[in-house]
Amino acid sequence: MNLEVLLYAGIVLVTGLLFGKLAKYSHLPNVTGYLIGGLLIGPSVLGLISSENIASLGIVSNVALGFIAFSIGNELKVSYFKQVGIRPIIIAIFESLFAVVAVFGGLMIYYAIVRELTIANIRFALVLSSIAAATAPAATLMVVRQYKAKGPLTDMLMSVVALDDGTAIMLFGICVAISNALGGGNGDVSTLKLIWEPIWEIIFSLGIGAIFGVLLTLACKWWTGRGNRISLTIAFVFLTLFLTDYLGGSTLLACMAMGGLFANLSHKYDEVNGLIYFITPPIFMMFFVLSGAELKLSILLAVGVVGIIYCLLRVFGKVSGAWLGSIITKAEAKIAKYLGYALIPQAGVAIGLSLVAAQVLNPEMGSQIRTIVLAATLVYELIGPIATKITLKKAKEITAGE
Repeated sequence: MNLEVLLYAGIVLVTGLLFGKLAKYSHLPNVTGYLIGGLLIGPSVLGLISSENIASLGIVSNVALGFIAFSIGNELKVSYFKQVGIRPIIIAIFESLFAVVAVFGGLMIYYAIVRELTIANIRFALVLSSIAAATAPAATLMVVRQYKAKGPLTDMLMSVVALDDGTAIMLFGICVAISNALGGGNGDVSTLKLIWEPIWEIIFSLGIGAIFGVLLTLACKWWTGRGNRISLTIAFVFLTLFLTDYLGGSTLLACMAMGGLFANLSHKYDEVNGLIYFITPPIFMMFFVLSGAELKLSILLAVGVVGIIYCLLRVFGKVSGAWLGSIITKAEAKIAKYLGYALIPQAGVAIGLSLVAAQVLNPEMGSQIRTIVLAATLVYELIGPIATKITLKKAKEITAGE
């Protein structure tokens, strides 16, 4: 048996502990310390952990994202939506759509200025801009947990982040369908199918999660001990991750749905959440250190003007879309003012969509999109948690001393 993986797991955990402490002394979110620590020990800097070592610990990332999604799903309580109505849904649609429109508009202006406004570049811009809608929930959840943030902005943020993946997948499907309709797409794949596939993925994934959410609720009535309920939750997260991935669905959406159903059906969800809270910190720590180790500094040099447009206008779109959605739905003033700045992080879903994009466009354009998204991930993951902390602090939903 090869126990080398335990060595690297230990290095990752020690790195997380050290840099988490340094981040705390520097008044930065712990997740920023984890990412920086991972970046330093990864292939880009010191090379203490190679790409192969990172891949051998890949299961950690899947498990962490499963628990992150489950925890966010627990925030989607019917009682909350009865109180605020469809406000989070409208805001999620606006902030996602405006991010796409802002990036696409910026790229169209750029291509017009440099006189390269061709059909190929329009298709490229459509696919790249559609990825701008995605937001990473992991960093947001970690900041909220670390600072025990509470208030209307935090509640809205968690709801919008939970809904964001669904809107992002749908917008991506629509933009890809339009791109293929403009020419050069797969001739045997209809536009209707390209639009329907992401919708089906959402419905299918939510359905799997809902089934496991009901089963977890029933199981928690039968097994009442704390240890049993921890084991049950872990087992159901694992089963949901495996089955959804095996059948080609979205594991994030499925685990969110499971958490949402469980929170709404079981009066024990608070107790189970509290128990899970004590076992997930090392998993989350490893996830972010490994995420940092995967970041490649050299990729920043390859993004060019198009990458800069993507990075800047995506943030502008998120902020302006969240503001307008909040104004239209008459949300609190601080939600309109601050929400968009907490939606900066971008990672897993965006990277996954960039891989699909490579299948839609030619290899050169597909590679360019992947490079831009990976570079943006590096920037967003490092500044996103800091922006979220500052945002929640300005909204007075974390204590001023943090």
